[in-house]
Amino acid sequence: MKAAFFILKMSLMKEILKIFLIVVFLLCLIRCSVTDSESDYTSGTVKFQSIEGGFYGIVTDDNKYLDPLNLSKEFQINGMRILFKYIEKKEMASFHMWGTIVQITDIKELR
Repeated sequence: MKAAFFILKMSLMKEILKIFLIVVFLLCLIRCSVTDSESDYTSGTVKFQSIEGGFYGIVTDDNKYLDPLNLSKEFQINGMRILFKYIEKKEMASFHMWGTIVQITDIKELR
């Protein structure tokens, strides 16, 4: 009788573990499929800085100063509002000495 109960208990535990693993897998799958939501973006304004020969920086809406390495010509317009993603380049230094150096990974104009 004890052996049968033990086997039944182990079988039930295996089923519970299978269900748990399926739920975890589905949650991971759902989380991984959610990309490029607008909440991942930062908004800001392109500003021309006349120091050090002049360059375009970005002032974010929460007042962070960013010095982009790769702001394309089409976005180099003083006062342009943009929505963008970026990666901070903490290991780099700039002669601009204005803001955090960043690499833009995605950008679009805000209208």
